[in-house]
Order: sequence, then C-alpha cells, then structure tokens
Amino acid sequence: MYFESGLKQREICDALNISQARVSRLLKEAQQRGIVRSIVEIPEGLHIDLEEKIASTFGLADVVIVDADGPHVDPTVALAGATAAYLESTLMGGDVIGISTWSSTLLAAVDRMRMRTSPVADRVIQMFGGVGNPDVQIEATRLTSRLADLTGARPVFVPSAAVVSDPAIASAIFLDSGVTSVVGQWNDITVSLVGIGSLEPSTLLARSGNALGLEDLTSLRESGAVGDIALRYFGSDGADIETDLQSRVIGMSAMHMRSVPRRIAVAGGAHKASAIRAALLGGWVTVLITDTRAARQLLDL
Repeated sequence: MYFESGLKQREICDALNISQARVSRLLKEAQQRGIVRSIVEIPEGLHIDLEEKIASTFGLADVVIVDADGPHVDPTVALAGATAAYLESTLMGGDVIGISTWSSTLLAAVDRMRMRTSPVADRVIQMFGGVGNPDVQIEATRLTSRLADLTGARPVFVPSAAVVSDPAIASAIFLDSGVTSVVGQWNDITVSLVGIGSLEPSTLLARSGNALGLEDLTSLRESGAVGDIALRYFGSDGADIETDLQSRVIGMSAMHMRSVPRRIAVAGGAHKASAIRAALLGGWVTVLITDTRAARQLLDL
C-alpha cells in the first residue's frame, strides 16, 4: 500500500484500522528483513563510480565527469556545459571568484550560464595579467565581465600583461598602484576557477601574445615541468618548478593559489591526463571537472 499504491501512512492507518506508530514500525521492519529493497538506477551519461574513485584516490572534495566518448562529441562543449551547471548550483552568495582568463573552455562555460536573479558573488578577479594582443584581449575581458554580470559581482581586472621580458620590469609593475590594488584583493578570493595547461599553450593564450617563447619552454622541459595553472608550472609530482619565468609572471604565486579555500579546475582529454594528475598530487585542486578520457587515464597512470 505504501510503496506500490503510494498511500500515505495516515491513509493506511484508516484502511487497516491500526495506529500510525505500528504502520511506521512495520515499514521499517520490511526494509530490515529485505522485503522492501531500494535500487538506484544511474541515468545514462553519469559516471558516479568513476567520480567517487577519483575523488577518493586524490582526496578531492568533488569530481564531475562528462562523457567524451564517441566521434561526434566535442569535449570542449561537454566540459563547458558541465562547468556552467556546476557553478550555477554551487555559487550560493558572497563568494569572491578568482578566474584564469586565457581559457577558451572557461569562456564557453560562462557563455552557457544563466543570469541569476540575485547576486551570488561579490567580485570576479583576474588571477594574472589580462593584457595582450588587442584582437584577443577582448576575450579575456569578456570572460571576466560576463561572469561578473551573471553572478551580480563586480569585475576586477589586472592592468598588465601576463608575462614580461625582465624580472625588473615585473617588480616595477607590482609597485604600480593599479596593480597593487588588485594584488591586495587576491587575499579575498574564496573560489578559484582555472584550467590546467600542458607545456603547449592553449589556443587563446597563444593568440594573446602572452605565450612563452622557445627559450622558456626549453627551460621548463629541462626542469621537468608537465603542466601549469595560471602560468605557475609544476612537475609530475605537483611540486613547483622554479625557473626565471616565475619572476616575470604578473599573477598569483603558486602558494597563494593553493591557499584558496575552493579551487575548481576544468580540463579534459587524454593528452592532459599527466598534467591533471600532477595538479591533483600537488594540492592545486579541490574540485575537478573533466571528461571520461582524462578520467580513465588518471587511474591508469
């Protein structure tokens, strides 16, 4: 009557002329004896077991895995949709969001988000320099501005290139009042939203004019770098890679980024698995949004 006919306990009491306490006790006993069993059918396209295994293996707070199998699946579109849905369901209000802006996947994710009727964030802050090729810079600016609009937040931009040619230039830029005002706000970030890069720059970063030159890439390879988050590079164990480049990046330090309470990373593809795994081992990430190809590789490496 309760499970198959959908009757309420009070209705069962009246029909059988017994007390509600007895009805409740009998229902509980039916479950204990195995007369009634609950079966959860996982909808197609969800990968809960794989998500839980990765979360447990790497000590993550949350993992979202999207289906990237099949010849007609665009992993970027799938990751963007999952990221948009995750942000819409987990940004609850008052957050200060730090964002890595040279990412086409994050830009696609923001384009899929819906406008919130009430503010769910206070500020959206660039985590490293957002100035580059004028034809491409508009994309980084639009990413920050659009996410701020959607969440009811105030955008905060870094008025500098992401990488400069000399450490002395970087030191001077960090003393500029426009930059120091942003640097001071990095301490307020409660949620970071980043991509995980390999040594090959993303399409957007390559077009921005902030991509690394051959000398920097060679130095990073020789130092054992396998990937980066916001131009802070790490080795296969996730430990920081120290090269001359680090003193020329206008952005949050590696230690600073790892201190953000909730650190959401979006990256997929089997070719990114080594970089993703290193980022997880190094404590750069607390929430991972990835695809099935990268997820399977993570557990096989």
